[in-house]
Amino acid sequence: MLCPRGIVLIDQHSLRFLEDLTNSFGPSGFEREPARIVKNYVAKYCDDVTTDKLGSLMFKKRGSAENPVVLVPGHVDEVGFIISSITKQGFLTFNPLGGWFDQVLLGQRLKVKTSKGVITGVIAAKPWHLLTQEERAKVVTKDKMFIDIGASNEEEAKHMGVRIGNPAMPDSYFSTIDKTVFKNGKKRGKDTIAIGKAFDDRIGAWIAAEAVRTLAEKRIKHPNTVVGAATTQEEVGLRGARTTAFMTKPDVCLTLEVDIAGDVPGIEPYEAQTKMGLGPSLTTWDTSMIPNQPLVDFVIAVAEKNKIPYQLSQVRGATDAGIVHMSHAGCPSMVIGIPTRHIHAHVGLMSLTDAQNCVRLVVECIKKLDKRTVEGFTRI
Repeated sequence: MLCPRGIVLIDQHSLRFLEDLTNSFGPSGFEREPARIVKNYVAKYCDDVTTDKLGSLMFKKRGSAENPVVLVPGHVDEVGFIISSITKQGFLTFNPLGGWFDQVLLGQRLKVKTSKGVITGVIAAKPWHLLTQEERAKVVTKDKMFIDIGASNEEEAKHMGVRIGNPAMPDSYFSTIDKTVFKNGKKRGKDTIAIGKAFDDRIGAWIAAEAVRTLAEKRIKHPNTVVGAATTQEEVGLRGARTTAFMTKPDVCLTLEVDIAGDVPGIEPYEAQTKMGLGPSLTTWDTSMIPNQPLVDFVIAVAEKNKIPYQLSQVRGATDAGIVHMSHAGCPSMVIGIPTRHIHAHVGLMSLTDAQNCVRLVVECIKKLDKRTVEGFTRI
């Protein structure tokens, strides 16, 4: 993948890691597969790997000082589903794991993990042809939908291994599109657009792992201890962030997330400020946290000094930082995001140049986060 100046940024090793990570099975509460992928990738780049009892993974890279502790989390759970019943006709009803907009579900393929392996299904409802005119004018809601796995009765579905409590995820795979970037009618280089599921927020865990890898492989000195984290159950209440913060006792937190890209039809600038391909976003407000203002100023200064593009954003949503910033006596925190189109759906799009610029920004911040700087974030 090429940045606008033509410099190779993402090697095949890290790109395959991203592909494996986003393709893996991991709805909220069922994150072991993506957590293991992160663990296997980062083990040789860090000094210590631990877990909490909710399944969150923490990987430590020691610098020249034990403190401050810099927490860099990204959650590995994805929005998915959990089977709530099997009908007499062999269809599966479901509850959502995380937020789903009803209109993105019908006709989509799913993978259901059962005691006999993973089976494929499709989300369906009463056929359009059989609806009344009044029914056709209404949005079909999740409670009117079901998953069809090809069974014709309850016994067949159970024989396939299905039971209440089985998880399901979108049947969607990672791919890329290479494009030439134009601005004001002129070529401005190239970019690679990633297409797939679970960018929310496997891309955050990927960035954390790549930052630790960069520190290790380039032997970069840093005046702190960095703890990357792949947290669990964010989509159902920021749960893994709570236990991760308890385990790591961070002094400062750079939460890595997606951001809602506003460069699609129907979105006004005040609703979503960022655009895909113009750099990582710095969240200045969300519904779970007002970030530490000196920390925001610090990250902006680091980005500008190193000529890393960035965008300022506000988000109507919550992230792991909403929990971390209130942990213990409080922790200066902010969110750095990747503008992503169509999150909480079967397929999203994001720029790999944005992702690599985010890695660069995180590494440059880590290099400057010494004890005096971090203490200054809360000095009155």
